[in-house]
Amino acid sequence: MTIDVLTALRLYLVTDQQALRGRALLDVVQQAVQGGVSCVQLREKTASTRDFVTLACALNDLLTPLGVPLVINDRIDVALACGAQGVHLGQSDMSPEHARRVLPPEVFIGWSVETPDDVQRAVSLPVDYLGVSPVFATPTKTDTAPPWGMDGLRQVRALTRLPLVAIGGIHVGNAAQVLAAGADGLALVSALCSADDPCAAAQAFQPFFAPSPALG
Repeated sequence: MTIDVLTALRLYLVTDQQALRGRALLDVVQQAVQGGVSCVQLREKTASTRDFVTLACALNDLLTPLGVPLVINDRIDVALACGAQGVHLGQSDMSPEHARRVLPPEVFIGWSVETPDDVQRAVSLPVDYLGVSPVFATPTKTDTAPPWGMDGLRQVRALTRLPLVAIGGIHVGNAAQVLAAGADGLALVSALCSADDPCAAAQAFQPFFAPSPALG
């Protein structure tokens, strides 16, 4: 699968098993993709390696025919085992430099930034996009730095030309201002994982990515 990273990042589902309300992860992901999700990150903080790999392979089998890239959070070994198209690394994970040495060249790398210093460091790192985390306070992840807010997001945009994915507290009510502040993509957790209808929830974000009507 050839990936246009910028296009893939537009509507970015980050999984959270605790937010699924008892539903099967693959079912929720499939519905969200039908609604327009363009990238899926599998985040499993407590699963065993065996279970993580099994789930990642099943998810990759679902997504690959649909042309939707699978990104693995943190675990380079799992990404290699399932043939994922991307990995996403946090500040306490393997460094992007080390990850780039062991990953196939076509596998893209995302990196979470929590401070302006992180953003400036990214200039010299082999990363393909930055996750601006968190933009707003969010109950789905409590171990994060203070929220960037809109001013912080605009600051990040001014510091880098890398694609930016905004995550943390994003919903249809603030998506437009997040994109206007410089984000290229929206990463969603509970807004999709906990939605009554994940397909309809994803569809609700599509107008934010519609091309502007031609003038004249």
